[in-house]
Amino acid sequence: MDLRQKRICVTGGAGFLGSAVVRALRARGVADVFVPRREQYDLTTLDGIERMFADAQPELVLHLAAVVGGIGANRRSPGRFFYENAIMGIQLIEQARRVGVEKLVILGTICAYPKLTPIPFQEQALWNGYPEDTNAPYGLAKKMLLVQTQAYRQEYGMNAIYLLPVNLYGPGDNFNPQSSHVIPALIRKCLEATRSGARQIVCWGDGTPTREFLYVDDAAEGVCLAAERYDGAEPVNLGSGVEISIRDLITLIARSCDYTGEIVWDATQPNGQPRRCLDTSRAEQCFGFRARTRFEDGLAATIDWYRRHQA
Repeated sequence: MDLRQKRICVTGGAGFLGSAVVRALRARGVADVFVPRREQYDLTTLDGIERMFADAQPELVLHLAAVVGGIGANRRSPGRFFYENAIMGIQLIEQARRVGVEKLVILGTICAYPKLTPIPFQEQALWNGYPEDTNAPYGLAKKMLLVQTQAYRQEYGMNAIYLLPVNLYGPGDNFNPQSSHVIPALIRKCLEATRSGARQIVCWGDGTPTREFLYVDDAAEGVCLAAERYDGAEPVNLGSGVEISIRDLITLIARSCDYTGEIVWDATQPNGQPRRCLDTSRAEQCFGFRARTRFEDGLAATIDWYRRHQA
């Protein structure tokens, strides 16, 4: 698919990943990009979705909009995270079928994988167990969209593909302590402690879980490559293939933020999934995607961005 010739709608295009995807599309020479804003198009409602399709007239839809957050946000709002992600995706896919959209790209989540998935996560392991409890409602809501795309491909011939991105990070991330993910949350903790002279910071869990992170601009490139080159029914991981423990992560962030105080672990708070690391070979084989940004470089860019924007 030559994206330059297509009318493209990017749901969530004003968000963290969506903004990066819109930049990547513009860099490819795409002129016709429609970004629906929630104020005008509430995609949790059928009316909002129908008006979006009527106004955008898209040939390609990249569905990136989602209600997301870290462990704390998932624990506080499991019902909302399930309902809004499920209803938004289900109705959007159905309306795309009705209007005859040429291609649909759906973003899933690493939270859809079973809690104890063997490392590295391979796509065929997606159905081998229940997700980690703290984010299961969110993960399962997004996982049902894979079922829907495959069912619609089988019955209606819909060209819908499904991507499974790992934890994202980078400049422009969400640093709100009530809803942020682990990297922006730890960056904010360390910089605020450094500025105030605090002697310690408190981190959730015991530091033993591992995570994999993908720089947001790399993720955006993966989404665009998949839109251009992949038309398969099977889900595809998007990641870097590099695993790091939370304990090592906070040590690296603290050093980068010039924080020299104590790190205290609150073991009464959940660890989340024990390990996360993806097998990224299918993405490279199917559409030539490989993460390019070194984690240390991406982390430095993220910290620098937050230093400049924290006010």
